[in-house]
Amino acid sequence: MIRAIVLAAGKGTRMKSARSKVLHEICGRPMLWYVTRALRGSGITEILVVVNPELEDEIQRFDVEAVLQPEQLGTGHAVRVALERLEPRAGGRIVVACGDMPLVTPEIFRGTAGSLDSPDTAMSLVTVKMPLPSNFGRIVRRGGAVERIVEVSDATPDELANDEMNAGIYAFDESALREAVMQLRNDNAQSEYYLTDTVAYFVAAGKRVRPVLATDHLHVLGINDRTELAQARKEMNARLCAQHMRDGVTIVDPETTYLEPELEIGADTVLYPNTTIARLSKVGSGCVIGPNSRLSHAVLGDRVTVRESVVISSRIGSDVSIGPFAHLRGETRVADGVHVGNFVEIKKSKLARGVKVSHLSYLGDAEVGDQTNIGAGTITCNFDGEQKHETVIGSNVSIGSNTSLVAPLSVGDGALTGAGSVVTKDVPSGERVAGNPARPLPKK
Repeated sequence: MIRAIVLAAGKGTRMKSARSKVLHEICGRPMLWYVTRALRGSGITEILVVVNPELEDEIQRFDVEAVLQPEQLGTGHAVRVALERLEPRAGGRIVVACGDMPLVTPEIFRGTAGSLDSPDTAMSLVTVKMPLPSNFGRIVRRGGAVERIVEVSDATPDELANDEMNAGIYAFDESALREAVMQLRNDNAQSEYYLTDTVAYFVAAGKRVRPVLATDHLHVLGINDRTELAQARKEMNARLCAQHMRDGVTIVDPETTYLEPELEIGADTVLYPNTTIARLSKVGSGCVIGPNSRLSHAVLGDRVTVRESVVISSRIGSDVSIGPFAHLRGETRVADGVHVGNFVEIKKSKLARGVKVSHLSYLGDAEVGDQTNIGAGTITCNFDGEQKHETVIGSNVSIGSNTSLVAPLSVGDGALTGAGSVVTKDVPSGERVAGNPARPLPKK
C-alpha cells in the first residue's frame, strides 16, 4: 500500500503574498491541485497534506486529508507531524512530495515509488540536472552512490558548482522512514529539521538510497516567486495546447492561446490568437473561436463562431454566430442557428432557434421565440430599481430598431414594434405597435 504526504506548510515569503503559496494558480488551478492530481494519476489515492494555519481553512476543496504543522521547523519536522497522524502499516510505502511543483507528472511519482525494489532499499529520491545557479539542494555522491544531500545554505563552493540536484520528491519504506525522522537534528544554518538528512542516516546504516533521474528539470520546477510562477504557467499552457492539437484542434498561435485543464474541444475547431477558454468549458467540433475571445463555463455546440467576444456561464447550440464584440453571460441559453452580432449583450436569457440580434442591443432576463428578429439598439428594461423582471417575446416577432421593452412584459407571436417604440404594456399576437408610449397601429 502506497500513501502520500504532501508538504504545503511553507510560508512562501518570496511570493510576497497574503495568500498561501500553493494556492496561487497555474492555468486556472492552484498549484497544489496539480500535485494531488498527479499523485492520483499514479495510483496513489490516500493523500495527507501538511498545512499551515493560513491554508487550513482552504484545504477542504482539494478532497484530501490534512494535518496542521503549527510551526514551520523544516521538512523533516513536517513529515514527523504527518506520520503522527498516519496509522503505521507493515510493509507500507510513503511518497513525499512538495505542494509547489505543479508540473510534476504521474510517471515521476510512479517511478519513484516503484524504485523501492529490494529489501535493502530504504529510500528512493528524484534527482535532476538543473541550470546553475539554483536553490535546490545538491546531490553528493561517492563512487556513484548517493551519499548525502547538502542544502544550499550549508553547501561549499565546490558543492554549489554541482548541477545534480535534489528534486524534493521521495519514496520511503515506511518503517525505515519512521525510524529515520526521529533521529533528525537541527544543527544547521537554518536550525531546521531537514528530511534530506535521512539520506546520510540510511547510508550510515548500510541501507540503499536509490536515485531516480528526472529527464526534464521543468517537471520538478519548484515555485518560489512570481517569476517561476509565470514560467510554470507558460509550460503548463504549452502542454495543454499540445494535447488539444494532437486531438485534432487547430491552434494558430499556442503562445497567445490560453487554456485550462479539463476542457473539451472538438476536432476541427480552430482557435485564433488571444483566445482564453476556461472553467470546464466544452466546445464542439468545427467551431471557430477568436481572435480576442474568452469562454468561461461555456458549452458550445458544433460549428459555432465566436469572434472578439465573451461567453460566460452560457450554453450555445450549433450553427450559431456570435460577435464581434458581443457579451453573453448569466446562464444565457442560445438555440441552434442564432445570430448574435456587433456590440450585443445578453444576460440570463433564452433565445430560440433562428433568432437574430444583430446590433447594439441588450437582452436581460428575456425569452425570445423562434425566428424573431431584434432590431438594432433594442433593450429590455428589466430593472425597476428594486428587482429584475422578465420580458417574453414570441415567435416570428419583429422588434424595430431602438425599441425599449419595459418589463414585466410579453409580446405575442407575429407582433411588430415600430422603430423607437417604448413598449410598456403587453402586445397581443399579431399586433403592431409604435410610439412613446407604444400604441396599436391602425389595421389595414
